[in-house]
Amino acid sequence: MNRRAISRYTFILFALALSVVACKPVDKKKSGEQTVKPLLKKAIESEVKDVVYPLPTTFELTSMLNRIGADYILGLSNSTDNADKYFTEKARALNLGVYGADLSYASTYNRKQETMLFLKASKTLIDNLEITSAYNKTLVDDVEKNLDDKDQLVKVITNSFYDTYEFLNKNGKANLSLLVVSGSFIEGLYIATHISENTYANPEIVKVIFDQKASLEKLLQVLEPEKKDPNVAALIAEFTGLKASYDKVVEGKMTEAQLNEIIASVAKLRNSIVE
Repeated sequence: MNRRAISRYTFILFALALSVVACKPVDKKKSGEQTVKPLLKKAIESEVKDVVYPLPTTFELTSMLNRIGADYILGLSNSTDNADKYFTEKARALNLGVYGADLSYASTYNRKQETMLFLKASKTLIDNLEITSAYNKTLVDDVEKNLDDKDQLVKVITNSFYDTYEFLNKNGKANLSLLVVSGSFIEGLYIATHISENTYANPEIVKVIFDQKASLEKLLQVLEPEKKDPNVAALIAEFTGLKASYDKVVEGKMTEAQLNEIIASVAKLRNSIVE
């Protein structure tokens, strides 16, 4: 896997990113939110090719859910009380990814209090993992300053995702960087699969879930070179099982039984990470 250092200057135009960009012109939702401006979409599409981060960030997924009218569900994300309960490097890295996805979810829906809680939980794990980049040292202050500016807030948080990934790779911890990415991916998919009590009745949500197959396949590709690490190998096994469930879907037409199988697999894997 190419591990070039990521220049922070490439992120000045960055804002949203994760699976298929869900950006439209400013559009009021029933929740009073605004979607991110279309100019940012073009910036992402042009810049993402130049960076090493292997997947789009969870912002793209949570923005799609917001766009189709899915509500913000309190209690769906990992409890911030758990942040101090993760003692191993593996658990901290995976749950840093989980909280990153939860942070994306909260900030996408303009949930200011939850945004700050998930930010502080993330910062706890960043500090515990000794990710001492200059950018992350000012992260909390930068987010607090931009809580009322959604575009800038998204940029600040996205920059943190990339900065963390860069730091771990530059310091010989590629395996940990992949655990962070994996935690973020599975939490985003967990949110998508549990955001509705009757997911199959909403074809737009079903499509969002199915479209994550492409990210899952990409994730398996980038995990493969680090499979000698037992933690990465375990994730490959779990994600391969999940892919097998996706592979049962023919021509994108997902049955309710196939969806329920994916939902159960995602929940089992996610809960094994956060508990």
